[in-house]
Amino acid sequence: MERVVFKIKNNIKIAKNVYEMTLEGNTSAITKSGQFVNILIEGLYLRRPISVCDYDSNSLTLVYKVVGKGTEVLSKMQEGELDVLVGLGNGYDTSFAGQRPMLIGGGVGVPPLYNLCKKLIAEGKKPSVILGFNCKDEIFYEEEFKKLGVEVYVTTVNGEYGIKGFVTDALKDKDYTYFYTCGPEPMLKAVYNATKTSGQFSFEERMGCGFGACMGCSCKTKYGNKRICKDGPVLVKEEIVW
Repeated sequence: MERVVFKIKNNIKIAKNVYEMTLEGNTSAITKSGQFVNILIEGLYLRRPISVCDYDSNSLTLVYKVVGKGTEVLSKMQEGELDVLVGLGNGYDTSFAGQRPMLIGGGVGVPPLYNLCKKLIAEGKKPSVILGFNCKDEIFYEEEFKKLGVEVYVTTVNGEYGIKGFVTDALKDKDYTYFYTCGPEPMLKAVYNATKTSGQFSFEERMGCGFGACMGCSCKTKYGNKRICKDGPVLVKEEIVW
């Protein structure tokens, strides 16, 4: 973990209540897809955790949804600097992927799968992607994934775009060797019950410190209590207790 001051390069709205922010600064502390950052927002006591969508040596892309005061303030920032804790969480392990991994994202659980997809492709794998949203206005990153050359399935709950239903509806009859998923807990539980292989789940959780000190985001697993911010946010299927 490192504390880094990033410069805001751009911050644009890409879907209903969803923004993409690009930051410039040192990203060397980020070592795996699926890690997150914790952003200090002026006037607010607790930092805001946001998953890393993409990164290179000197830039960081975050995609976030406006859900409260912190993200609302963040969405209005077009310039300036941000104090950011970088390289938090364990991230995804790609060594178990097999040749045809399936990536399953719901809503703002989609962003961390983007860099993961790029990494799996670079390792010679052939991932497929399922993106789940409530409605057409909420869809984002469909084209970005397609530009990577992977097969993309989009679901909407109301059926106005793509496959009608949930991500599990798109998962039916698909052939995959492993899976990676991120999204709201009801979706993760449905994916847990619907999948036929092992896989990795990234959990969204409220947290205080973001690096394991406050114990505020502890959860029970088959192997004892784990801190989502430090020992997670990624847990393997076999250790999860619902």
